[in-house]
Amino acid sequence: MTRLRRLERHILRVQYMGIVNRTPDSFFDGGEHLDGTAARARIDQLVADGVDIIDVGAESTRPGSEAISPDEQIARLGDIIPYAAATGCMVSIDTTEPEVAAHAVRQGARIVNSVSLEPAHELAAVAHEGDADLVLTHCRGAMTAMRGFSDYDDGGYDDVVAEVADEWNEAAERARDTGLDDARIIFDPGLGFTKNARQSLLLCASLSALRTRVSGASPRRVLAGVGRKSYLAKTAARTLGIQAPPPAERLGLTVAASIDCARAGADILRIHDVAPVRQALAYLAAVEAARAHTPEMGAARV
Repeated sequence: MTRLRRLERHILRVQYMGIVNRTPDSFFDGGEHLDGTAARARIDQLVADGVDIIDVGAESTRPGSEAISPDEQIARLGDIIPYAAATGCMVSIDTTEPEVAAHAVRQGARIVNSVSLEPAHELAAVAHEGDADLVLTHCRGAMTAMRGFSDYDDGGYDDVVAEVADEWNEAAERARDTGLDDARIIFDPGLGFTKNARQSLLLCASLSALRTRVSGASPRRVLAGVGRKSYLAKTAARTLGIQAPPPAERLGLTVAASIDCARAGADILRIHDVAPVRQALAYLAAVEAARAHTPEMGAARV
C-alpha cells in the first residue's frame, strides 16, 4: 500500500492537494511564490489550513506559455521540495519533464503530477524507480499548443466521457509497462484542458461513471483539479448572464465544484483555497449527519 493510500481520509473521504506555484506567470497566483521566503510561507499556511498533499510546480500550465527547460525548473524549485517534505505532508511535483521529476523524487517528492498524457511511460519509470505515485491528467497534446483554458471545439469529442476514459487508459497502459503498480496511477480528467466548459461540466457530472471506466485491478483514485478553473467562470457566466469572473473572484465557484466532486467520489481535490473548502465540506458532513439522526417532523405527529 502506498504512502498516499495510507493517509487519513477526511470528510467525504477527500484529501486536499494544495498548490504552490514557483512560476511568474501562472493564471491565478503567478509570481507570488517565486521568492523562497514567500514559498515557504505558502507551505506553512497550507499546513495550517489542513492540507494533505503539497503540489509544487515550476512551469506554468497557462495556455500558450513557453516551455521551461528542466534546468530552469530545477533552479526555480530551489529547496522547496525538502522544506515541504519536512512538514510531514505528501509532496507532489507538477511537471512533464522526467529529469525534473527525478530530481524532485530524490529530494522527497512522492507523487509525480503530469498535466499531459504524452510522457506517461517516461514519468512512470521515474515513479517506479523512486517509489512514487503518478497522476496522469487527460489533455490532448502539449499545453503550449492550447489556445486557452476551457477553449475547445464543441465537436471535438463525439462522447467526451468515453473518449477521455479511452485515451487515459491507453496512457495508463504505457505507464504500467514500466512495472509501476497499477494502484499507484491516479486519474485526473483534466478539467479545462483541451475541453470547453460544457465538456468539463459533463465530465464532472459523470465522475462516478468515469471512475468505473478507468478502474484497473483495484478501484482507481480520482483527482479533481477544480481550483479557480476557467470552466467554472464560463459556466457561471452562461447560467447567470454575467461576464465570466476573473480567477480572483472564483472562490464560491471553487467551493461549489469541490463539494460536487467530493460527493461524486473524488479522492483528491487540487485547490488553492484549502481552508474554505474544508469548512464547506465539514458543514455538509455535519448537516447530513444531523438529517440522518433526526426523525422527520411528520413522523413525530402520527
